[in-house]
Amino acid sequence: MNKSELVDQIAAEADISKAAAGRALDAAVAAVKLELKQGGSVTLVGFGTFHVGKRAARSGRNPRTGAAIKIDSAKIPKFRPGKALKDALN
Repeated sequence: MNKSELVDQIAAEADISKAAAGRALDAAVAAVKLELKQGGSVTLVGFGTFHVGKRAARSGRNPRTGAAIKIDSAKIPKFRPGKALKDALN
């Protein structure tokens, strides 16, 4: 499912226009991004939790030349599914 299909599904389920559903989806994604950028987490009970993980600095190799390179540490977004979501899939 891509974004336009998700907007169509939201519009049908909520009985709103596709434009309103698109704006609602964009606002929800922006709110999650903002909270994660501030170092917080977003918990949707029954769905899951979005949080920020940390990836340590490490050394790697350039695949083209084989030279060793240093890869900096980074913050990465993570998602931990909730029990209800896991149960719905099994």
